[in-house]
Amino acid sequence: MQYRRVYVPGGTYFFTVNLADRSQTLLVDHIDDLRDAVQNVLTSHPFCIDVMVVLPDHLHAIWTLPEGDANYPMRWSLIKAGFSRCIPADEQRSKSRIAKGERGIWQRRYWEHLIRDEQDYMNHVNYIHYNQVKHGHVARVADWPYSTFHQAVKNGQYPPDWSEEPIFQVNANKYE
Repeated sequence: MQYRRVYVPGGTYFFTVNLADRSQTLLVDHIDDLRDAVQNVLTSHPFCIDVMVVLPDHLHAIWTLPEGDANYPMRWSLIKAGFSRCIPADEQRSKSRIAKGERGIWQRRYWEHLIRDEQDYMNHVNYIHYNQVKHGHVARVADWPYSTFHQAVKNGQYPPDWSEEPIFQVNANKYE
């Protein structure tokens, strides 16, 4: 199947990337491995992580790619592979995954959205920063440790007690 993706060199994108088994908590259980995988890709193929939140079974991020570069699929592939190599190989795998030499940790696909303008950007930033509350992991945004929200507070972009539901409303299944 051919998926239609938008490739804009130097573009800013919103992503949702999920574990294959949404009942797992691998992303927070192995947060240092995920951070290392991301850092390795940042070093070898630079890009800017504008905003990110890591939840137990999925993550959301906004990236800005370098001018002239639109290769976010390669970066996600390297991050997923780097993280997967750190996790014990005890997950169930389908015949298809076995035949392709794939682990069963990640969903094969991910959601990507090209950010269109400043309002679209801010809507997605707020969505990401509020996501841990939306999913019931914490009552206050500031209580979740795996979010760039803390850096945004340090930079004066949010008050420390910000936890209002963002204006950004989406079909929940679209971004999960």
